Amino acid sequence: MRRSPGTPGSPPRSWRRGAPAALALAALAFTPLSATAATDGTSGHCARQAQVRVPGAAHQQADCLAELTTAGTVASGHTDPADWAGLTPKDLAVPTGVPGIQVDGYFPDTSTTNTNHGWQHDAQFVIRLPDRWNGGLVVSGTPGNREQYANDRAIADWVLSRGYAYAATDKGNTGLGFYRDGQAPGDAIAEWNDRVTQLTRAARATVTQRYHRAPTRTLVTGLSNAGYLVRWQLENHPELYDGGVDWEGTLWRSDGPTLLDFLPAALRHYPVYAAGGEGADQARQALHAAGFPAGSEFLWPYHYKVYWDLTQRIYREEVDPGFDGATEAGTPYCAPGAPACDTDYDYATRPDEVRQAVARIALTGRIGKPLITLHGTLDVLLPISQDSDVYARMVREAGRGHLFRYYRVEGGTHTDSLVDTFPDRLRPLTPCHRTAFRALESWIGAGQRPPASRTVGLPAGVVPGTLVNTCSLGT
Repeated sequence: MRRSPGTPGSPPRSWRRGAPAALALAALAFTPLSATAATDGTSGHCARQAQVRVPGAAHQQADCLAELTTAGTVASGHTDPADWAGLTPKDLAVPTGVPGIQVDGYFPDTSTTNTNHGWQHDAQFVIRLPDRWNGGLVVSGTPGNREQYANDRAIADWVLSRGYAYAATDKGNTGLGFYRDGQAPGDAIAEWNDRVTQLTRAARATVTQRYHRAPTRTLVTGLSNAGYLVRWQLENHPELYDGGVDWEGTLWRSDGPTLLDFLPAALRHYPVYAAGGEGADQARQALHAAGFPAGSEFLWPYHYKVYWDLTQRIYREEVDPGFDGATEAGTPYCAPGAPACDTDYDYATRPDEVRQAVARIALTGRIGKPLITLHGTLDVLLPISQDSDVYARMVREAGRGHLFRYYRVEGGTHTDSLVDTFPDRLRPLTPCHRTAFRALESWIGAGQRPPASRTVGLPAGVVPGTLVNTCSLGT
């Protein structure tokens, strides 16, 4: 798929390894913390493994595992640590004691960017079916341009320990050249949405095979690009889900703002700011005006080196390949004034077909099921004022505010691994995601509405980086 050439949150894999060590409500009766084995003859360890078939899969492999969390899957080869490197703080606890079935496989596809298992095949997925099941299913795409195991440490370990079945997709294309997939601008990202929908339907059927009953609730969650997928699914396929948690999702809308608006500004002004001297203060103010918050300056050098330039070029190539002609994804760190330089990119002046490509993947705010969004105030890859603040307004303007909660997390940034580098300035968002997830459970299960949307402040006298297991959304 995709024309010939003419994350957010995913640097090249070699960089990821070297990153800082640590990217009407349904009335459902359930008790998330008391997952129990079935009593219909399907409750033994890995029961019905031979009967589990993922509908629509071109290939699958089902394995009976003593441990479905990364406490066991790293050693057994059923995850890829490089896939989730750099997304979580180093001290994040890993739960244990979750035996069950893992199904790896892929759906029909023509692109071959995902090399996991030696398959050289995209549209790969993983489905995990714990022996002790709480009746629920959690579905996710992946952040950045990572593969299907990217959420294993941040999300999968925790939801599996609570008894959920879990399913994730690589979104149909991976890696820094993801934009090559498809025939027209926007095709690769549009496929991400289709693959999450496809996996959700297939995973629900697979869960039903394994446990002899359909899931009582299906939740969708994810961070960064996968947060975008949560928003899109609840806008376009609310019938498949009971609710979702969006962790700093990417915002796409044809009239902006998008990352193609603020990243070129960062590329123009940061070198002037970093050089110091005359013009540095004006450049700093220009970065603030573009959306990068005051107080986030300590994060700018890392993001300039790792994220801003790369992210701008590959996502611009996806929706606007004509900008640099036959060149593929521009010229790294080109100087202003250079031909077809992404530093000078101006989305507002691009041809109508560019906005049409973005419109294919755009969000509307018209969610159809409960959604909780959380976003760090010190995010300098997807600045909060240009992303989730805007999306929250979109939801309210669409008349869906009663289905929405929005928590701005003070001191949070885009990837939790940076907390290990700046523990005195940053707090991890992982525990806030877990608190939000519990709030969603109570919302859809017992009708207990979450706290009002708010900014979640840092507790007084607490070192931010120590908040690995604590996050209160308020009362």
